Amino acid sequence: MSLLSQIRLARATLVSFASLGMIWGTFFGMAPATKAMLGVDDAGWGMLFLCSSTGAIFAMRFAPHVGRTLGRARLPVAGLAFALAFSLPAHLTAPGFFAAAMALVGMTTGTLDVLMNARVSTIEAEHDTHLMSLNHAIFSFAYAGAAAVTGLARAAGYGPAPVIGIAAALVAVMSLATIERDARVDGLSHEPQEAGAGGLGPVALIGGLIILIGFLAENATEAWSALHIERTLGGARGLGSYGPALLGLTMGIGRMSGQFLSARMSERSLLRAAGLTAAVGAVVAALAPSPAYGYLGFIILGLGVSVIAPVAFALVGRLAAPARRTAAIARATQIGYTGFFIGPAVLGALSQFLGLRAAFGAVAVFLLLILPLLPLLARSRPVTA
Repeated sequence: MSLLSQIRLARATLVSFASLGMIWGTFFGMAPATKAMLGVDDAGWGMLFLCSSTGAIFAMRFAPHVGRTLGRARLPVAGLAFALAFSLPAHLTAPGFFAAAMALVGMTTGTLDVLMNARVSTIEAEHDTHLMSLNHAIFSFAYAGAAAVTGLARAAGYGPAPVIGIAAALVAVMSLATIERDARVDGLSHEPQEAGAGGLGPVALIGGLIILIGFLAENATEAWSALHIERTLGGARGLGSYGPALLGLTMGIGRMSGQFLSARMSERSLLRAAGLTAAVGAVVAALAPSPAYGYLGFIILGLGVSVIAPVAFALVGRLAAPARRTAAIARATQIGYTGFFIGPAVLGALSQFLGLRAAFGAVAVFLLLILPLLPLLARSRPVTA
């Protein structure tokens, strides 16, 4: 199937992934200014993300029920709720209120993420094609573009409230483009499950752990790369925003490459190469003597970490029974997004006591933990009725 045909098939989910990337790219590109606005230290900044983590994990548990209730409107409604939630934190200067707003952000992020990944998996199964890497690539490109524009806005003197507010308004409008005539998602019907389809099997757990490691490395780097460039490596104001921008750009390139490599390499080989490449990039960033070498490290890390989550998500969707596909993806997403949201907090704690160089060194260690999980994932068998 041609790339253009794949884009047509996944039009609605591509918009959802782009929306997620736009706002998180804007948010993390503005991280130094937001942290200064709140007046918190590294550990406090990292701990604020545990609020969004709690909200996201809670929401992911109920995302299949929410998707069933919303019916065909699930993606547009979830996208609109996500935009409205993200318009709040940048206006709140008290850490306590900011934390509460981030919990709401986490809930809407978690719901949208489960539903859009489940919809992609349904389209993949229906048309026997691979679309997960393409969708995640669009997230990364949108993230990179938003972070770069945010860097320009910061250099021009704009603060968090207007910049993040504009991004949230754009995403609210974009949610209208996710309306589909056929918005079916496997596993959301009210019909009884097929006999024998009740178990999710080990693939949801193992795939979820691999996603956890990938997201931990990805989101921790997104949250702290700007601060690493400006504070540790002495970059000028605004240059830090290009750390997450470069990470997002190279992740987009890596995921587009993964879209084609997934048809030519086994998933196990692709995940092994990705984990090793990302670990090398984390080490380069940790040891960087200047912003230029820091950018190089984030480029290498982005190329590697980019394919970890999409390949693991695709495996979970392919190996689960159709009647349990959404439940399996929700379970893997719950596990995986624990890493997405605790990553910034973990790096914040490490930075507080050991510095950001040691924190990025720890990211490399986490990435290497993917290797012993791959044989277990390879032995997992499809869960069928």
